[in-house]
Amino acid sequence: MAEATQIPMPVAPPRMSRLIDMAIARGPALAAVAGLLGLWQLVVWGFEVPEYMAPSPLAVLRAFGDNAGVLWLNFWPTFLEAALGFVAGNLVAIALAVWFVHSSTAERAFFPIAVFVNTIPIIAVAPILVLIFGNGFAPKIIIAGLICFFPTLVNMVRGLKAVSPATLDLMRVLSASKSEIFWKVRLQSSLPFLFAALKIASTTCVIGAIVAEWIGSNYGLGALIIEATFNFRSPLLYATVFTAALLAVVMFALVSFAESKLVRWKSGDVH
Repeated sequence: MAEATQIPMPVAPPRMSRLIDMAIARGPALAAVAGLLGLWQLVVWGFEVPEYMAPSPLAVLRAFGDNAGVLWLNFWPTFLEAALGFVAGNLVAIALAVWFVHSSTAERAFFPIAVFVNTIPIIAVAPILVLIFGNGFAPKIIIAGLICFFPTLVNMVRGLKAVSPATLDLMRVLSASKSEIFWKVRLQSSLPFLFAALKIASTTCVIGAIVAEWIGSNYGLGALIIEATFNFRSPLLYATVFTAALLAVVMFALVSFAESKLVRWKSGDVH
């Protein structure tokens, strides 16, 4: 009796398999968003909510199309302010964290000052910076940087100190210098903590830039939000808010992508 030949099952190409896995992973979130938008549309229709109070998703979508040029023109200033503030605030925080780890005196002297500065509401700092630097880019970048600064400082200090004593003893036995211990041990252990803070900063820097534009600016998404609010252009207001949210999501995604490429392990106690 002849053996039955096995017919090989078709295998999806790797690219198609990745797309299917992505669709399965993102499916629940997309379904939830679609459901919320549908519910929003039904509530506006069913209760006949005036457009100036709460526009429907379709009205917001039309506002995107009708005001695409205005949104695009005001997107770039906010993006530049948020991005430059993100870079500046985090670089200063990382530099101070490295200094604090290598000098306990510096940490005792300046960490309380950093805590004090962080307790001041950003909405109270913004007018002071506008008075000093004017209505240009400088105060917006500084405010975006300030709102990023403290979480990164705290997490980076914690990450640089998270090295086990046994590892430090081993490096000293191997006659490693302070710079070698920093680059090969401390920095590697701090990356999960750093990226946890950078994810927070990637979204809060957009908030900082928009708050700064509320205080004094004729351009940017924050200024457009104020203008749309006072002119009762609710569809444009919602479209602007969604544009700002999309900017924050894109920056968060970029940080997450960088983390996936740079961080090879994650500590279990990183929050």
